[in-house]
Amino acid sequence: MLAYTYPLLGVFWTITMFFLWAAWIYVVIWVFMDNFRRHDHSGWAKALWTIAIIFVPILGVFFYLIARPRDLEAA
Repeated sequence: MLAYTYPLLGVFWTITMFFLWAAWIYVVIWVFMDNFRRHDHSGWAKALWTIAIIFVPILGVFFYLIARPRDLEAA
């Protein structure tokens, strides 16, 4: 009965949205961890990035990823 009321493309769309939501949560957690592990940020910089990520999540994460310098240790 459920198969007739929930089409196959609806299932694919639901699965896609779930995985995008899970990826977003992963990115936000990664940005928080990266922010607090950095030694080149002061406490105020960490606090301001945290506030930006909490209150303006999409722009805060996007700007953090752009403003974050490339790791010199990995190069």
